Amino acid sequence: MAIRKPATSIKPSRAEEKKLITEGYQLIAGVDEAGRGALAGPVVAAAVIMPHPLDTPWLDQVRDSKLLCPAKRERLYHDIKRTAISVGIGTIPPEVIDSQNIIMATKLAMEQAIAQLLPAPDSLLIDHLLLPDVPLPQKGITNGDRLCFSIACASIIAKVARDRFMVQLDKIYPGYGLAQHKGYGTREHLFHLRQRGPCPIHRQTFAPVRDVI
Repeated sequence: MAIRKPATSIKPSRAEEKKLITEGYQLIAGVDEAGRGALAGPVVAAAVIMPHPLDTPWLDQVRDSKLLCPAKRERLYHDIKRTAISVGIGTIPPEVIDSQNIIMATKLAMEQAIAQLLPAPDSLLIDHLLLPDVPLPQKGITNGDRLCFSIACASIIAKVARDRFMVQLDKIYPGYGLAQHKGYGTREHLFHLRQRGPCPIHRQTFAPVRDVI
């Protein structure tokens, strides 16, 4: 019987980037989001262009942000920001998520992040999605944040940026535990949501929120 490696041991590959480089592309942006499944707060996307070749002591530590502890995510966030050719971050608020739906809002956040890149990318590697309104060669990779190095870097930037924002929102909307659960549907969050009702940063169209309105 085959023994499956734990997810945390799976190192994202640079195979997709190397393939694009052989095809003549140089500025390859990895793109990912954070907060798509949360009940409160924005959806945040990041786009990251990493240099090629790249040889740093933290290279083998990069993983999908969900597989990293907060302290390691913070360290890698700073390492990636220092090393990257360019980093862009896009943020779409809850009211747009409610009016457009979460997939459209995620695409808008990704488009914002890509538009901030300077120099501009010449190709995109995106976690799962495609962006038809962005006129660049692109590839959507299922589980890209676990499999593709550039996308994993973007996932770390997006996650840390969003987590920091949720800590600030906790000061504006105390009593929900936003700084701890970052807006996701934990038992604690659902308890406070039922007790207090939603606040302005809750996503009104998401079922657990809609059910208490």
